[in-house]
Amino acid sequence: MFNALIVNKDDEGKTSAEITQISEDQLPEGEVLVAVEYTTVNYKDGLCMSPGGGGLVRNYPHVPGIDFSGTVEASSDDRYKAGDKVVLTGWRVGEAYWGGYAQKARVKADWLVPLPKGIDARQAMAVGTAGFTSMLSVMALEDHGIKSGPVLVTGAAGGVGSVAVAILANLGYKVAGVTGRPETADYLTSLGATQIVAREELNETVKRPLEGETWGGCIDAVGGAMLARVLGQMEYGASVASVGLAGGAALPTTVIPFLLRGVNLLGIDSVMQPYENRLRAWERIAKDLPMDKLEDMVVPATLSDLPKLTADILNGQVKGRVVVDVNA
Repeated sequence: MFNALIVNKDDEGKTSAEITQISEDQLPEGEVLVAVEYTTVNYKDGLCMSPGGGGLVRNYPHVPGIDFSGTVEASSDDRYKAGDKVVLTGWRVGEAYWGGYAQKARVKADWLVPLPKGIDARQAMAVGTAGFTSMLSVMALEDHGIKSGPVLVTGAAGGVGSVAVAILANLGYKVAGVTGRPETADYLTSLGATQIVAREELNETVKRPLEGETWGGCIDAVGGAMLARVLGQMEYGASVASVGLAGGAALPTTVIPFLLRGVNLLGIDSVMQPYENRLRAWERIAKDLPMDKLEDMVVPATLSDLPKLTADILNGQVKGRVVVDVNA
């Protein structure tokens, strides 16, 4: 028997979460059994723990947790053997399938990636889906060419933003971090941001489709009106990597930035990324993310902390990266 955070839904549609002892035979089918060591908290985890499961959870009872890292206990797939260190992000684990908010998980071998050298299981979850998405975004911007101006990171104090700031700064780029929380300015500066932009400066739609060419690239975790505003401020030929919609799914803009400035809007999906690109991203993380900066982002937690933390992240109250020790 082992501990798992189980979410149930009652006849009235209300959800509740409780740490419960379950057995291995209650786990879903899969080729690989993993002893989970660490997991984390993402915006999707907040949705999955919310009433109705945020439209992501198919069936109850459910174990959330879209990320985890740990050690293989048993495998019927030749790619993995007992003792291997692995990490999982995406593939709708924690949404449509049981996830990492438990001390054990059974999953498909195709969903796992070997833990890269230079990163341990705890650091892998300090990175998690958020950091993995950040690296995919940096890679996409590099592939399209980052221009001379600072790289703008919206939602900079959040999980994706924090890691993006640290990676970009470590690679030598000037980084401007957008935040609605003035108290996070010192935190962002410590990660390498050279400029702090108040959310209010970008959170209002303007009538002009183009403004001054300011940003050499952008990683946007907000969407909505802010993304529309940023598109009109990009340098000629610059790119925006779109990774989130905390500010809304609608995009109140015109095609003018794309036609007159050749701006690229790059959609970043971390869920269904092909295996080879996952390996490439994790290897870049091990090389380009300064681990001392990563440690500065970490907020330690346990399974019992998750109900509050997943509610907090939906309200924009989580700074940096939550690392959950499932065995604590």
